[in-house]
Amino acid sequence: MKAKDGILDQLGTILTAELTAVHQYLLHAELCRHWGYERLADKFQHLYTEEVTHSGQLVRHILYLGGRADVGKLDRVKEGPSVKDLFEVNLSFEREDVDMLRKAITHAAKVGDFTTRHKLEEMVVDSEEHVDYFERQLAAIAQVGLTGYLAEQMKS
Repeated sequence: MKAKDGILDQLGTILTAELTAVHQYLLHAELCRHWGYERLADKFQHLYTEEVTHSGQLVRHILYLGGRADVGKLDRVKEGPSVKDLFEVNLSFEREDVDMLRKAITHAAKVGDFTTRHKLEEMVVDSEEHVDYFERQLAAIAQVGLTGYLAEQMKS
């Protein structure tokens, strides 16, 4: 099947973001594990496996549309010196991802590519859930304090 106008460019940009998320969440999982926060390490591990799944789906769809999936391109992986910093970095990352996906969904509908639109709509649900998760963690830190929050994150 031949891709409609602009779809492969949008999917390539989204693929880069998803692959960057894989690496970022992998790093954050291992940082949390290193710091002794096993529950958070497990959560970040779950997030990066979700992003691997999204990446695979995108690669498959790009190839189906006759495109070339560039899996060697990444944006800058961001980290921070604390758990709170990781949450803030990831909240910003996921909000940008939601915006990018929404724009791509709108474009896919505009050019009549409803298959791509449907795939992106499924992905945006996960990204919106990630935004919610990071917002809730930051709210919990604000309510109970960082020390109290981190004490709950040490055991799986």
